[in-house]
Amino acid sequence: MTVHESVDRDADKNAATTGATSSGSGPAQDSDAAGGASLLDAKSSQQKDAIFRGVTVAAGAVIVALIGMIGIVLVAQSVPSVMADQINFFTSSEWNTTDPENLRFGILDLLKVTVLSSIFALLLAVPVAIGIATFLVQYAPAKLSRALSAVIDLLAAVPSIIYGMWGLIVLGPWMVPFAEWLNSNLGWIFLFSEGNVSIAGGGTIFTAGVVLAIMILPIITSMSRETIRQTPALHQEAALALGATKWEKIRMTCFPYAKSGMIAGSMLALGRALGETVAVLIILRAASSPSTLSLFDGGFTFASKIASGSAEFNNPMSTGAYIAAGLVLFILTFIVNLIARSVSGGKVNG
Repeated sequence: MTVHESVDRDADKNAATTGATSSGSGPAQDSDAAGGASLLDAKSSQQKDAIFRGVTVAAGAVIVALIGMIGIVLVAQSVPSVMADQINFFTSSEWNTTDPENLRFGILDLLKVTVLSSIFALLLAVPVAIGIATFLVQYAPAKLSRALSAVIDLLAAVPSIIYGMWGLIVLGPWMVPFAEWLNSNLGWIFLFSEGNVSIAGGGTIFTAGVVLAIMILPIITSMSRETIRQTPALHQEAALALGATKWEKIRMTCFPYAKSGMIAGSMLALGRALGETVAVLIILRAASSPSTLSLFDGGFTFASKIASGSAEFNNPMSTGAYIAAGLVLFILTFIVNLIARSVSGGKVNG
């Protein structure tokens, strides 16, 4: 073998060794690069999470700030009128704000009519809504359930003025015979005693309550339907395995599980009924004397009184009287929604 061949062979060996070494270091470099990329991805994800968290906190803070500002404005604009009120704001039924120098206004009648009409509507709507929700989830075929659910949800899209006109022109006169029967046979109960308006006119709390019940029906039905549907299948199957009938299964498993949703939906619907304006304004007739706590009475709710007095909003003192009534309604609705939230959250967490 010549010297040149020996040198070439050594050069080939060195090249092969160098190639092997370089190829052996490749996986380590790839793993290092992958680790660096994963760290960068983790940091990027953390930054995105922080940004999203900040945006959501800011959005929640804006809502809280808006509610607080509304409350502050209502208090600031109502206090001067309440201080100038010549009668007791909470215990008086008189409402005379035409003379800014002699304000005489109280919310007792407004509170009675608002609470009575809303509670009556709730008592009518809750059993019907729970029955409809149970039928849609447990008994109706899937296609029929979807169709009926869509129809019931559409009730929430009907404008309030349509409900009011229908209640006054159609429903009110149609319910007069039933109202007169209740007054004749159950008039000894204060709820069915003679009110300060004519039953024959149909524009009573009784009619307004029925219309409000129809308006809040979709809210209670929707929440009850969803909570009943979420009842664990294992619980229902266990009840059936123990020999329970279908109704017993629903009563022992679905209703206890959906109780929080039913209560929360009912309270939210109550808040909706408390603030209804146009429909109640159209149906109810103003009574010339204080409310008698009868379903066959008339008058104004907080919302309908504010809407009817819009012509007096050209004077700060007269406007402040209506704002004071709005503040009471604001607090009342806030309390109702807070109760609904606490009941719903407490049941779910417990």
